[in-house]
Amino acid sequence: MLIGFSADIGRRIGDTKEHCSTYTGPRWSAAMVYIVGFWFLDFANNTVQGPARAMMADLSSAGRHGPNVGQSIFSLWMAIGSVVGYLSGANGKWHEWFPSLKTAACCDACANLKGAFFTAVVLIAISMTVTIYLADEEPLDKDAVDTSSSGGGGCAVFIDLFKSLKNLPPAMYKVLVVTAVTWLSWFPFIQYNTDWMGREIYHGDPQGTAAKADVYNAGVREGAIGLLFCSLALGFTSFVVPRLCRKLTSKVVWAVSNFMVFVLMAAMLVIGIVSMKGYRPSLAVGLTGPDPTLKSLALAVFALIGIPQAVLFSVPWAVASEVTAEEGGGQGLAIGVLNIAIVVPQLVISLTVGPIDGAFNMGNTPALCIGGAFAFICGVLALIWLPKTRGMSNNAVAVAGGH
Repeated sequence: MLIGFSADIGRRIGDTKEHCSTYTGPRWSAAMVYIVGFWFLDFANNTVQGPARAMMADLSSAGRHGPNVGQSIFSLWMAIGSVVGYLSGANGKWHEWFPSLKTAACCDACANLKGAFFTAVVLIAISMTVTIYLADEEPLDKDAVDTSSSGGGGCAVFIDLFKSLKNLPPAMYKVLVVTAVTWLSWFPFIQYNTDWMGREIYHGDPQGTAAKADVYNAGVREGAIGLLFCSLALGFTSFVVPRLCRKLTSKVVWAVSNFMVFVLMAAMLVIGIVSMKGYRPSLAVGLTGPDPTLKSLALAVFALIGIPQAVLFSVPWAVASEVTAEEGGGQGLAIGVLNIAIVVPQLVISLTVGPIDGAFNMGNTPALCIGGAFAFICGVLALIWLPKTRGMSNNAVAVAGGH
């Protein structure tokens, strides 16, 4: 809600009072409100994902299928949520269906984002309610709860977390490193995919003329359609991942997915360069929109990247669950620490890639190069470092159930 209303809040606390249809300058107050909202949203996402992943690991380990199937189901539902989310983001009619979303500070594109965020709020309320009521969880022993809650508050929780890192199985440290490098390769795509579509493929400019901004926004919406295709591929691939892990081992599946990301990042790089080759904004006043062939290729890349994304959203957690079940250390701790291995790379990419892009003045090319390089490195690391896991045996399931 904070992000959706950032333009309106910014106008209230000091931004220009000029109507959004005519004003093209910066709105710093709105930008700061958006940034605060984004960080809170990111914090909430990661806070929720830890216990949700741990609960899925507990529920799946108690059965005969093991964590690969459980985490693949988790990945499937992420795909379903992404499909609905990207459909709401790609919809350019929210401002027509609900005119009240538009204000003096928030014109058509902004109002459409409001509609998408309202949709997200409704989905969060529904999904959380279903999870709380249907996912049964055995409560801890009362004495264990009393003992664990006497640590001295929130700060003690973080201190205990870092102290307990020494209790992780040796193989888990390698899993953490490979996970961190994997996400270093993915965050450039996650952060800049629709911007790449709007700038490099559609030749738009969010800070240019009204026509250029409209072209950019059309490219962003087309990028959301591409991400919809990505989510569909993610959902279908989620059914295949457990079988592939049993046949090839999880480390091979993880490595192959990273090499695939490397190839797709390289493809994005080439498509973007070809699209921008010879293009001069000053000479293209009457030209809008992308080359149809390049747009189709870009959408194909977005769709194909959903295949390794299915691995990204399931295999690391399954490997962590298997390693801790076989060698000890606690699945809850492993899942929590794995989340740290995701958050830190996100922070690194957020703080570094933007300035690097600006320094080279080559659009999103540097970001894609960084992502592709990390993807290739991670593919090699996965083959060398990761333990061989295929899916839990009956003994491993029994051990996990005991934990």
